[in-house]
Amino acid sequence: MKATAFEFRFRFLIHFVIIVLGFTAPWDRWLHVDSSGPNAHVWGTLSAWLAMVKPGAIGIATAFNLLLAVGIGCAVAAALLRTWGSAYLGANVVKAHTFQGGRVVADGPYRYVRNPLYLGTMVHVLALALLMPPSGAVFTILAIVFFQIRLILGEESFLAAKLGEPYLAYCARVPRLLPALRPRVPSSQARGAWGSALLGEIYMWGVAIAFVSVGYRYNAFLITQGVIISVGVSLVARALIPRGAQAEGLTPIDTD
Repeated sequence: MKATAFEFRFRFLIHFVIIVLGFTAPWDRWLHVDSSGPNAHVWGTLSAWLAMVKPGAIGIATAFNLLLAVGIGCAVAAALLRTWGSAYLGANVVKAHTFQGGRVVADGPYRYVRNPLYLGTMVHVLALALLMPPSGAVFTILAIVFFQIRLILGEESFLAAKLGEPYLAYCARVPRLLPALRPRVPSSQARGAWGSALLGEIYMWGVAIAFVSVGYRYNAFLITQGVIISVGVSLVARALIPRGAQAEGLTPIDTD
């Protein structure tokens, strides 16, 4: 079930294709499982459902606002988590095309969870799902989670083979995806490379800003435009990340 080196090399492209399919839901042309109209996305569909569950208890505007708050929360949490992880792992390692491995000295979020970057991506997809048609959202969430797990298993297998007992001991103490409430390993006193981390995760922050800045207009299309712009900006930002932008003394644990 673990990902191959080919999948890892092209993981960003695979993520992109999955998300595009989620937004376009091409299968709906034949299956007709999604409704039509300006609010035929998960945000609108769930808002209408919440307003109908107990008429008068929750108005449609309140339902829209509640789900917007969920979207903003997921988008911001994902950006924070991935930036934190990238700062201590190193932006160049995060974007590497091959599995990376050094010595097991975890710091930052890696003291609480082994795969903060993968976890951040999963949380991010929950925000994007609000903007997708329902069938596209279900497909994207399932596909991304499945692919993330494959990537995690591929990396863990690589690191276990390369690093041996120190890495296995780390895995025994730090949970894979559900963060611990307290640090599970001592700090290595590594210093995070925050500037390159922010550049590397500028897409995540762009999406969070899009939700915050135009969400009040209740227009999923406007937020989606912000998502698209964020993709373009992130491609430019990647070229500005200095080589060797990696936190000192920290082993790569997850590199999504």
